[in-house]
Amino acid sequence: MHFGQHLAHLRQLWQSSHALVAIPLVLIVAIILADIHSPESVHLGPLLVVAPAITASFGGYRLTGLIGALAVGAQVLLAVLQGGVATTNHISQIVALTILSIFAMLVCFVRDRRTAELAQVRSVSEAAQRALLRPLPDRLGPLYIASSYLAAEKEACIGGDLYAVARTGERTRVIVGDVRGKGLAAIGEAATLLGSFREAAHHHATLPALAEALDRSVCRYLAEFPEADGEAQEHFITALLLEIPDHSPVSRVVHCGHPPPLLIRRGHVKPVTSSHPAPPLGMSGLGPETYDTHTFSFHAGDTLLLYTDGVMEARDSSRAFYPLQERVAQWANSSSKTLVQRLEQDLLAHANGALGDDAAVLAIQRAPVPRTSLHISALAHGADLHTG
Repeated sequence: MHFGQHLAHLRQLWQSSHALVAIPLVLIVAIILADIHSPESVHLGPLLVVAPAITASFGGYRLTGLIGALAVGAQVLLAVLQGGVATTNHISQIVALTILSIFAMLVCFVRDRRTAELAQVRSVSEAAQRALLRPLPDRLGPLYIASSYLAAEKEACIGGDLYAVARTGERTRVIVGDVRGKGLAAIGEAATLLGSFREAAHHHATLPALAEALDRSVCRYLAEFPEADGEAQEHFITALLLEIPDHSPVSRVVHCGHPPPLLIRRGHVKPVTSSHPAPPLGMSGLGPETYDTHTFSFHAGDTLLLYTDGVMEARDSSRAFYPLQERVAQWANSSSKTLVQRLEQDLLAHANGALGDDAAVLAIQRAPVPRTSLHISALAHGADLHTG
């Protein structure tokens, strides 16, 4: 939710609170009338405390204070009508109602300040997320792209999961990663890797060379900032590097300790695994001398689903993991955007809205061959056969 949407939401709350103000006002009038027509032995004035208490549930401290003042005024009116304000019983009721109204107003004041601070923090968090995880284009070359990021913490918008794409000539390079650490340290590592990828993707001819450059960058960062986290030496980043040419069905992937992507083709789903996966990035020199590249076919109409382990490790009420491949197979014929939307909704439903870890999803679909192109190709093929 963007900051503008927060403002619209607050405006709706403001409008609804002004509509709801009729409730405490009606209660005050009703209690006054009921008390006036009740026997002298029955005193309904203490019920006036309900008015500021109800207002505090939907209004701000000013509105709560105003309703509280009206309630106190109504209590004074009842005291005058019942023989005077000077009696001990009436004075105690007025004082008690005044104190409770002030208390309700103070509670609203503290709540409103915390709400404003939270809105400011969320706006800063959303700005940081947009700067770190830049919105991906809907299309790059022949590829349709859709993405989703779900933070485990309800009030957070950013974490250690990451993804980015880079256009280099007539090919698209993609990275999806997951930082092992948490908190600000994880965000720093994610920012380092993303910045390095966006620059290095344009300067290295092969995926292995790109992976080596990214590993060196992460290792340097962890070495330069060991004081940022007591477990910094145990931090690493699982990553998946992908290269998709525009005019060739042969794509390449380098696995660095990350879950394999899922290839969706003609209604079937299968993982794209590598026989020689590399360790995660930032393992302090434990990486291989050269990274192995796994090649696979990625044809027109195919879809690749890349994700982080927060998707697979999401649990339901019975502690069962999310069956990703099985669920994706149900939407195998969907577009990349629809696939991500359905996966996001189903994942949240599976975890009852409470993810144990951040979850990022990226769907890439190669544009299908238009029907007109297939028809023309078939006609040309038939003409060739007839000529022959």
